[in-house]
Amino acid sequence: MVPEYDAYDSSGRLLAEERAGDNAPPLSVSELSGLLKRTVEDRFGHVRLRGEISGFKRAASGHLYLALKDENAVLDGVMWKGGAQRLAFSPQDGVEVIATGKLTTYPGRSKYQIVIDRMELAGEGALMALLEKLKAKLASEGLFAAERKKPLPFLPRTIGVVTSPTGAVIRDILHRLADRCPTNVLLWPVLVQGQGAAEQVARAVRGFSAMDGSGPLPRPDLVIVARGGGSIEDLWSFNEEIVVRAVADCTIPIISAVGHETDTTLCDYAADRRAPTPTAAAEMAVPVRAELLAGLSEMGLRAGRAVRRGAAQARERLEMQARLMPTPDMLLAPQRQRLDQLSDGLVSGLRHRLADARAHLGQAGGALRPALLQQYISRAGERLDRLILRPAYLTRALSDRATAFDRVSRHFASLNPDLPLQRGYARVMAQGQLVQSVAAAQAAGQVTLHFKDGTVDAAVGDTATLEKSAPAVISSPSRPARKTREDGEKQQQDLFS
Repeated sequence: MVPEYDAYDSSGRLLAEERAGDNAPPLSVSELSGLLKRTVEDRFGHVRLRGEISGFKRAASGHLYLALKDENAVLDGVMWKGGAQRLAFSPQDGVEVIATGKLTTYPGRSKYQIVIDRMELAGEGALMALLEKLKAKLASEGLFAAERKKPLPFLPRTIGVVTSPTGAVIRDILHRLADRCPTNVLLWPVLVQGQGAAEQVARAVRGFSAMDGSGPLPRPDLVIVARGGGSIEDLWSFNEEIVVRAVADCTIPIISAVGHETDTTLCDYAADRRAPTPTAAAEMAVPVRAELLAGLSEMGLRAGRAVRRGAAQARERLEMQARLMPTPDMLLAPQRQRLDQLSDGLVSGLRHRLADARAHLGQAGGALRPALLQQYISRAGERLDRLILRPAYLTRALSDRATAFDRVSRHFASLNPDLPLQRGYARVMAQGQLVQSVAAAQAAGQVTLHFKDGTVDAAVGDTATLEKSAPAVISSPSRPARKTREDGEKQQQDLFS
């Protein structure tokens, strides 16, 4: 048995029907989402939330997306580009903040979120936590390492100062520099507090570092980043990451003088030297001119005393060595004694030498007799007679040389290539080369026949070709025929006739 359904029970109906007394027409999803959006925005048009940032992200458009959470709940949040540019700090995950804005819904995701207009750190503890977190991050990258520190120049010619142009800091620095050692100062005016201060300070530091000195302004030898004292919020611009990285990357030695002696910023850790005050930074930058002059005078006096002391000590050493050295008489005494001995020996030696020479001369004079000279002359005359040239010897030698020359001449005449031409032979040449075979003549095609009285050009080919063609024969006597010489003796003397 099928049960009967109540007419007003629509749970089992297939089509929706209007019921009597129903004054709530069905709403679309968009209409309901719009009603919820207006209700939430009207009820929560201005709220302040305290929570920890989670899932922070900066979009390319400049908008910020994050979530605020506590131990029990999470609320999504968005901050548009205009509000993000006014932030005095860089949001990071884990930082506790107080966000001011309004609640709204996002129909496309069926979720509600807070649109943040202003965001501040939740007390000094949150600020210090953010500072310690950023400090640990930059320290892990080595930005605070001691090996990155550059030594300060002893006497910089130009000092660049990054600070406010209207504060007392720049006046204190200029006054202290003038008292100690006047030098050139380049001021890069910046904001030292508030919105945009960090960007201006970083831009100034990078600008000094990028100068090459080729322009109208000289490149600083030293840079001072200075600001007066204040609370941690006032000095927060010098804790921004952009400033710390600019100071760490600066190629010029840099002194950080931010705040009073008890104030410490991350800029101090990244700088090459930290000064407790801006005045102390000026004292670190240059020495005292009066002290330099006094030091130079003292060094001059010490140099003079050192020179005089050295000369006196050298004089004393020379006198002591002179007393220890022997006198000239003592040094020359052995040489004088030896000279006397040699002088005495020279006289006696000359006497002995003259006696020996006289004895030798006497012996030689006794050996010179006329009979010996005549015998020597006779033998010399015989040798001279044997050396006299006789005509018979020359005639025989010339006859032998003429016979040998005649034999060589006849041999050269027999080797003359033109000699067979006198007997009726011909020499065949092609292109300046001697033709020695039929194959070579046929390959040449055109040959020249040399006879004793001239030359003839001829074409070379097989018999059939020669019968059909009528080659022209041109006789070109290359030289006149020489007359045959009847004199046999003269013909032998002409080797190439």
